[in-house]
Amino acid sequence: MRGFPARAAPPLPPLLLLLGLCSGTSFPGNVNIGGLFPTGSHEYEVFRFALSQHQDVSKLVPQVDMVDTGSSFAMTYAFCSQFSKGVYAIMGLYDRRTVNMLMSFCGSLHVCFVTPSFPVQTNNQFVLQLRPQLQEPLMALLEHFFWTRFVYMYSSDSGLTVLQKILDTAAEQSWQVTSVNLDALTEAAFIKLLADLDYKKDFQIIINCELERLNYILNLVKNLKNYHFILANLGFLDLNVTEFQKLAPNVTGFQLVNRTDPAIFAVALDLNLDWILDYTGALTYDGINVMATAFQNLRQQRIDISRRGNAGECLANPPAPWGQGIDIQRALQQVHLEGLTGHVQFDERGHRTNYTLTVMELSHLGPRKIGQWTEKTGYVHTAVYRPLQEEFFGLLNKTYVVTTILEAPYMMLKKNHEQFVGNDKYEGYCAELASEIAKHVGFAYRLELVSDGKYGARDAESKMWNGMVGELVYGKADMAVAPLTITLVREQVIDFTKPFMSLGISIMIKKPTKSKPGVFSFLDPLAYEIWMCIVFAYIGVSVVLFLVSRFSPYEWQGEDSDDEDEDTPEYTNDFGIFNSLWFSLGAFMQQGCDISPRSLSGRIVGGVWWFFTLIIISSYTANLAAFLTVERMVSPIESAEDLAKQTEIAYGTLDGGSTKEFFRRSKIAVFEKMWSYMRSAEPSVFVKSTTDGVIRVRKSKGKYAYLLESSMNEYIEQRKPCDTMKVGGNLDSKGYGVATPKGSPLRNPVNLAVLKLNEQGLLDKLKNRWWYDKGECGTGGGDSKDKTSALSLSNVAGVFYILIGGLGLAMMVALVEFCYKSRIESRRMKVSLTDASNHLATGGGDPGIPACGLGGGLTGENGRVVTHEFPNFGVQGLPCMSKAAGLGMSSTGM
Repeated sequence: MRGFPARAAPPLPPLLLLLGLCSGTSFPGNVNIGGLFPTGSHEYEVFRFALSQHQDVSKLVPQVDMVDTGSSFAMTYAFCSQFSKGVYAIMGLYDRRTVNMLMSFCGSLHVCFVTPSFPVQTNNQFVLQLRPQLQEPLMALLEHFFWTRFVYMYSSDSGLTVLQKILDTAAEQSWQVTSVNLDALTEAAFIKLLADLDYKKDFQIIINCELERLNYILNLVKNLKNYHFILANLGFLDLNVTEFQKLAPNVTGFQLVNRTDPAIFAVALDLNLDWILDYTGALTYDGINVMATAFQNLRQQRIDISRRGNAGECLANPPAPWGQGIDIQRALQQVHLEGLTGHVQFDERGHRTNYTLTVMELSHLGPRKIGQWTEKTGYVHTAVYRPLQEEFFGLLNKTYVVTTILEAPYMMLKKNHEQFVGNDKYEGYCAELASEIAKHVGFAYRLELVSDGKYGARDAESKMWNGMVGELVYGKADMAVAPLTITLVREQVIDFTKPFMSLGISIMIKKPTKSKPGVFSFLDPLAYEIWMCIVFAYIGVSVVLFLVSRFSPYEWQGEDSDDEDEDTPEYTNDFGIFNSLWFSLGAFMQQGCDISPRSLSGRIVGGVWWFFTLIIISSYTANLAAFLTVERMVSPIESAEDLAKQTEIAYGTLDGGSTKEFFRRSKIAVFEKMWSYMRSAEPSVFVKSTTDGVIRVRKSKGKYAYLLESSMNEYIEQRKPCDTMKVGGNLDSKGYGVATPKGSPLRNPVNLAVLKLNEQGLLDKLKNRWWYDKGECGTGGGDSKDKTSALSLSNVAGVFYILIGGLGLAMMVALVEFCYKSRIESRRMKVSLTDASNHLATGGGDPGIPACGLGGGLTGENGRVVTHEFPNFGVQGLPCMSKAAGLGMSSTGM
């Protein structure tokens, strides 16, 4: 059972013990405990949790009704329903509209009602009021401050009893008291009221209401300088005091719960709360402990409290009281124990007695204790007031312990740290930050590494804070300068300055291998389907040009025939199929051709083809530069959504850090999906340290992504072997802050120093120095995704291959043509293939026709001298003579 050891209850009177023994030893196996709470109340959650702690030993079983505590009908029905079910006691809440009805039922039926609600003046011993009364402590505080003229603002629920006491005292001591009912005021009316008070110089105000309304009122008056407020509430530290810092030192109040008690954190952790238990929750927890102790004592003393015979007679007239109710009431009143709210004890009227209240004040340096009140000693003032400058000056007279953690580049040991002592052993961002803060504030400090090497979280087993947060909470250190994330849970137990660095959760992956350009990478600017379409368009345009040239009469040209006997001229057409292909290719390559269409249809075909090639070539050229000069890295993921969609790449966080808590508590669908994967992944995707996470990323060959703070991600990206990279944006936004214990005099001056360093730009200089100036991967994060560089041979190797291939193909085609022509001519002229080949190789066109100016081996028919004119060889019209000389031949040319 988690809770506090209860003091042994005083022994019951002998007569009562004897009656218990005589009545038998019957005791119920399970003790039904009723509960009346409004829907969604914080007290209900604590009630269920506290009962679960006592089900094994005290056998307490809840019977809860969620009701509107302001509806008399609903409360009556719920109360009678629970009474008919045989509950032995009831815990719940009430308000001013239902309190009298509940007290009437409890007194008539002898049913004990334990409540953390506001106390009321009553002699009904069956109503046990867990909340201490504030009349006497408030009167003592007014006497200490010598207030004789003030304004009392109250809510009807909790302030009427205190108002009666104030008015009675005012009549005796001639106080001038102005009472204001907050229930009847709107926001506009309240602002008008403040203006009237300012006009009348009524600067002393008491506010008595519940926490939610109190936060709202203080938010409206937080800019008022001349007022002094006394808060008649038991949860001073439950307020958002950081929002009202401008009111310091003009806010005074009471604190019931000791925030430094480790049991407070333990219960809040068991309840899975993001905040420390407030005072009404602590009262509820103590109430269940009181019930468990009382029923355990009744069980040990064998007193019969079983429900028999009269269950369900709630509305009987006259009502039939429960006979065993008086035994339970006596057992409850006799319980003494130390609880979350201090010493718990009741007087004969069911009111708290022998309790202690801490008096708090909101100073320039945060909330601090200025005294305490008890019934025996009254108010005892313990604070020593000093001017603000004196408080700052007092920091010089002490060496403060600054806890930190080794985490590059924030805090690192120097390479030759053995040669140094004290703070000189360390270097890094936080080492310099601590030095600058101490210089600006003016205090001496000593750096000490946190003993367990952790940042700070509540331990699941011991329920205690560990790490740097634990050292601040339990007084082992005065300040923490480290990459400590500002979170709600930590803010509840320690104070943070303004963030000295803003960051967020980011994704680290192994840097993918750069995609090497292919041999034919010059084809990449256009997709392959576009290249295929261009080829088909080229063939299609050539065919269309050939057809229109055949059909159009303007493409045919007449030539005179060489035969003098024929008068009909021969007609030729330049655009055969091969010429059409050549024309289209020349236009596509933007080189032109020695022929061009003459007909209108042919020119239309040529025009549209030229326009087509203009756009295609321009588009290709525009993309070519980017594709050939940019080295691209293809990243498998670009965002958290990409991670959540796939399962091939594992991803995880630091085990026990704020990043893990972010995913565990997130309500965003993507992050919930990621948390579900990480929680169930096998093997575990969580790592014990950031170093382990980085090593896992580097060794996973791209199959693991690590989620960590963006600042650390950027730093590791700058360290060798420069094989990690940050992808996507930050998943959230948070900050690192310098931490101090709650109420520490260091908080405010350190906060001002951080703001000053930020405004001077020193924080940015520190980050650049330790992230980039000392980086090992080049400026701006090393190799970037897109890096422009000179072209290499690999980028354009394919062009050379095409050139070499084309030249080789041309030579092969020429050889084939030569062989083909030689065979044709040898058959036609009836000479050997070798002679025909030799003749063609030496420039001859026809074996029967001698070449001009070349030695030959041809003989005319019957040894006669044959004379030919060759217009295509030599000068047009000049004869080329060949004379036969036996089997040889000599030629002379002119």
